Amino acid sequence: MGPQRIVCLTEEPTETLYLLGEQDRIVGISGFTVRPAIARKEKPKVSAFTSAKIGEILKLRPDFVIGFSDIQADIASALIKHGIEVWISNHRSVEGIVDYVHRLGALVGAGDRAGALVAQLEQRIADARERAAALPRRPKVYFEEWDTPQITGIRWVSELVGIAGGDDVFPEHAAMSLARDRILADPLEVVRRAPELILGSWCGKKFRPEQVTAREGWSEVPAVRDGELHEIKSPIILQPGPAALTAGLDALGEVIQGWAKRRAG
Repeated sequence: MGPQRIVCLTEEPTETLYLLGEQDRIVGISGFTVRPAIARKEKPKVSAFTSAKIGEILKLRPDFVIGFSDIQADIASALIKHGIEVWISNHRSVEGIVDYVHRLGALVGAGDRAGALVAQLEQRIADARERAAALPRRPKVYFEEWDTPQITGIRWVSELVGIAGGDDVFPEHAAMSLARDRILADPLEVVRRAPELILGSWCGKKFRPEQVTAREGWSEVPAVRDGELHEIKSPIILQPGPAALTAGLDALGEVIQGWAKRRAG
């Protein structure tokens, strides 16, 4: 049977449960939830990312609350003090996302369906790797998660860039789980690493290429010189759930494949 009244504090459990056909268990969601769109119409919104309406959550009488990362530790602690069972996942890699789907499926008694979903996700990844292997050359990629201060991509994003056929120019930053540890101390380090593609995914706001190209010294960056600045919508890449392995990976692949075709032409 598993839990019957679940509150999801972030998007990825909501998306996963809908994909598994277990959405009727969900009684509350994050206000930042975008996928699936129907969830915003069907489910009450009771949390942000670093805060939550504890009283509203308690009114929903949840028997299980799902959150993500140490950033939600205070929310989890408050709910635990009220006797609520809480699961905080802390996965930061592509492998971790796949394992997350397995575990969540098992928790709600949908292990077989979770296994089938995982097989689909793994096939998407394998197909992307195959397309990437056919590229004549891999571009150097700078992925920017925020603009002021400039923050580089988290681990699963860096890995997905690699799967799609690019090479992250800040792989050492990707291992850092906290955004503050991925802040660029010297923005001119991007100039020195000379990315051929700049991908912007400014969480919660539109990417502005013209602001990037105007940065002091950045006119020398190959991506800036060639006009290769592209937005990857944050809802499909910055959530460690199925969307990153489907829509997010597709978007990365489309940009990288497009870059390769333009170089060949």
